[in-house]
Amino acid sequence: MAYNGWTNYETWNVALWIDNDQGSYSLRCEWAQEAYDDNKDDLDAAKRQLADTIKDFVEENNPVTDASMYSDLLSAAISEVNWYEIAENWLDEVEKDTEDETEEVPSE
Repeated sequence: MAYNGWTNYETWNVALWIDNDQGSYSLRCEWAQEAYDDNKDDLDAAKRQLADTIKDFVEENNPVTDASMYSDLLSAAISEVNWYEIAENWLDEVEKDTEDETEEVPSE
């Protein structure tokens, strides 16, 4: 079920928490720019790269490590996150290079 313009609550929640912390927000900006720079000619590849980076970050920082009902519930919630949607949203904000644009020739 859609939530606040996102695919679901889980996706919205991950994007919200990463955006609302200065440290993780700075990281996400770096990740998005790097994914774009690595894949300028293939935006889908940039989205996949960034989605993988976000997912890895969330999974690596999971504080619930012991097997339990709580870890199962948390894993179920994390599996519902639409990583690609978050990546797509963040890539809209990266700085696009202007190198590919035609340079103006000075008039004589």
